[in-house]
Amino acid sequence: MSLRIGITGHTGSLGKEIIKLRLNYKYSFFKGDIRNKNTVLQWLNSENFDAIIHLAAIVPIKTVNKNKKKTYNVNYKGTKNIIDAVKTKEIKWFFFSSTSHVYQSTKKKISERSKTKPISYYGRTKLLAEKYIIRKLDKSNTTYCIGRIFSTTNKSQKRNYLVPDLIRKIKKAKKSITLENLNHYRDFISMEDIARIIFILYKKKFCGIINIASGKAICLKDIAIQISNHYKKKILFKDNVKKTYLVANINKLKKIYKKDLVKNLKVALFK
Repeated sequence: MSLRIGITGHTGSLGKEIIKLRLNYKYSFFKGDIRNKNTVLQWLNSENFDAIIHLAAIVPIKTVNKNKKKTYNVNYKGTKNIIDAVKTKEIKWFFFSSTSHVYQSTKKKISERSKTKPISYYGRTKLLAEKYIIRKLDKSNTTYCIGRIFSTTNKSQKRNYLVPDLIRKIKKAKKSITLENLNHYRDFISMEDIARIIFILYKKKFCGIINIASGKAICLKDIAIQISNHYKKKILFKDNVKKTYLVANINKLKKIYKKDLVKNLKVALFK
């Protein structure tokens, strides 16, 4: 018998990738507003769920910074509504899509035990949600998994995300373009790998916090150079801020996922 899995945020890039996997599970998609407690509770009461995969969030940094109140209400209070409803049900496993932004920038590879000191308001809302999940689900009948996802991109990402935005800007430039503040190092992983990892974690009923990343540092400048070479545009860099580093220690992940995460990664998406 196929197990029923509830998914929030199914219309986002990761949600679409999960659906594309076509695994032998029955999905129920949350189509309401997670800020509405009653809507969330009605959804969870409508099915007998084995697991919930909670992806819904406001993510792009530009969007977050323009509307911090809405971001707080969706990313933290919306998650709180989901957890409060989950507590009333017999749901075996709960996955929360968190972020590398809960960590502080450091040249050392970041493990799950590394200090949390959010580098963005987005990261702050996610860390608040993490703490609520742990407080409410620890020692409960629901096993929780917090996946701290590092950088990712694919063709379905909206253009207000980093890589699609770079592609748009460089493609639009006449002959040359000046880009600012790309002297940052990030850890990219393919969306397909993330989707597969989530289901491996589900099968194992993994409990706790885990970094979801490739473990390899990529400078954002190098991504911009790849894109500019593809479109035959000249690119100039202007750096006004200090370098930052968010690169994962993936020792925990490698124990359960054996694929070459770097080989599977497609950083630049040319349209």
